[in-house]
Amino acid sequence: MTDRVFTMKEAMLFSQRMAQLSKALWKTVEKDWQQWIKPYDLNINEHHILWIAYHLKGASISDVAKFGVMHVSTAFNFSKKLEERGLLTFSKKQSDKRNTYIELTSKGEALLLDLMENYNPDEHSILQGASPLRDLYGKFPDVIEMMTMVKNIYGDDFMEIFETSFHNIETDFVESDSGKIQKKHQPNSDAS
Repeated sequence: MTDRVFTMKEAMLFSQRMAQLSKALWKTVEKDWQQWIKPYDLNINEHHILWIAYHLKGASISDVAKFGVMHVSTAFNFSKKLEERGLLTFSKKQSDKRNTYIELTSKGEALLLDLMENYNPDEHSILQGASPLRDLYGKFPDVIEMMTMVKNIYGDDFMEIFETSFHNIETDFVESDSGKIQKKHQPNSDAS
């Protein structure tokens, strides 16, 4: 038996607090997320796969499963549906014939960018719940403790991809004069 630095009661209370809070937050996040992507005929797994494919630029199905926190068969099956809609392509690499890779098509990238541009913060209850903290402290909660817990469970690779996706948004996107999120125009991106 290991030497614990916490009591059983303390452990149970923490576990149950996390379970109850996570479930309550997830219910709200899930509703917000579904409402956002519904006009695009996507479900949460499909949107998450598009998001991962965009930020990893050629992710393996195993990577999608890992970073999307889903089973490999779920990642594959939903990716197949996205391929049928012309949003993703499947490929194998010469150096890695065992893994299947996905990439966004131009249609898939356009859909994802349109989704981002049409994000409406007023339709997200989770944002409304965090707004009093932003008003008080001048910023949204960092949730650093939660990120540390996720890192300890899923590892450094997971957190690197997590941070990369948000870094990409911070550096590659701007807020337009109309208040919409848009990808920065790249030099020669308008040339056809």
